[in-house]
Amino acid sequence: MAEPPAGKTVLGWTEYVDFPEWAIDGVRAKIDTGARTSALHVENLEETEDGCVTFDVVLSRKDPERRKRVRAEVVKWARVRSSTGIYRQRCFVRTAIRLGGVEKTVEVTLVSREKMMFRMLVGRKALEGDFVVDAAKRWNAGRRSGKKGGARR
Repeated sequence: MAEPPAGKTVLGWTEYVDFPEWAIDGVRAKIDTGARTSALHVENLEETEDGCVTFDVVLSRKDPERRKRVRAEVVKWARVRSSTGIYRQRCFVRTAIRLGGVEKTVEVTLVSREKMMFRMLVGRKALEGDFVVDAAKRWNAGRRSGKKGGARR
């Protein structure tokens, strides 16, 4: 890959994403410029009466009991077409993510990615302005620091 544009962080096709507002570190993510929106695997999604949702962020594919309960304000509900071409109603929330040293607020859809290899998919709306992707690389923004990752206490 040629020298990246000034001010851009180079990501590989897989990276670790942190959610500082939710005290969650090191969620394995696939970087997907073909997807418009980002999607996070959650379970037990429940609407509350005050315009929020609560849900469990499943931190590990191998150990589904590793999870963190989160509460977030709903930005919108919208129809989203999945990779299989099926439209479904999804909940959108806004939160900060940290990726390769860059922290920014993005919209994320909450969905079941149970059958997918990665707990999160980072779409191009979250990438725009700050990142370029080198599909020949993995974990280019850095591996998790010595710890297992997951929820902070």
